[in-house]
Amino acid sequence: MTIISGCGAMITDNMPVIEVLSIGTELTLGRIQDTNSHWIAGQVAQLGGRVRRITVVRDSKPEIISAFRETVQRKTDIIISTGGLGPTPDDVTIECLASLLGVCTSMHEPTLQDYMRRRNLSSRDELTPNLLRMATVPDGTEVLPNPVGWAPCVSASLDGARIFVLPGPPREMESLFSLYVGQHISENFAVRAASQRVLVNMYESEVSPLMQSVMSRFPGIYLKAYVSLRMTADHQLPIDIVTTGANAAQAKETLDRALQYFGNLVEEQGKTMSRQV
Repeated sequence: MTIISGCGAMITDNMPVIEVLSIGTELTLGRIQDTNSHWIAGQVAQLGGRVRRITVVRDSKPEIISAFRETVQRKTDIIISTGGLGPTPDDVTIECLASLLGVCTSMHEPTLQDYMRRRNLSSRDELTPNLLRMATVPDGTEVLPNPVGWAPCVSASLDGARIFVLPGPPREMESLFSLYVGQHISENFAVRAASQRVLVNMYESEVSPLMQSVMSRFPGIYLKAYVSLRMTADHQLPIDIVTTGANAAQAKETLDRALQYFGNLVEEQGKTMSRQV
């Protein structure tokens, strides 16, 4: 297993390289926060993956296609996009994915049948244009049903990358990620992660050599100090410690050993370390 360690890097051969595309002009205008990427990154870390890059793209066909293409060219294992699957004219993610794949789009019959069942409709003529638009997908892609909304998750493979296109509403995105993306990561990559946030009454300049010592002893571990989150009343500095392993038990065992070692180093400096619940 190849491992590269350092402040901010933790890479193994078994670890999926993942990029996230958040699509929506409302994001680039600052009208809403990109909470989807934050949530996805946390889920990926718990599954033992790493998000290499998060890209926010406005609702522009050339820019969305370019973002997808560049991500594929970076040899990404899994590409997760959110947004742009609704029925309005600016929802163009599906068209962009079709263009990227070099295929046409067509209405997905099982999705239409699902709409009719859920709406208790007796004829396809009763389906609204909005539903017809959301049931339109690139030919040859895998279409995964959305149990909490209408736009399905669409998945495709291109040049070694697995692409998952998710809707933007957080409730739908989170459900579909858990059902499909998380399952794909779990089934195809034998890595799990464990993490713990600790508090130390030290300045960053004091604790940095100790963090480096932990990373040297436990290759592949990740430590991150959050100076901006320092608790000024008692000078507590939050530090995240993240480990990976072939399974959850192995990751937890490495984390416990790293925590013990780090705590000993802190105590040798006459300082204290506590675990944050």
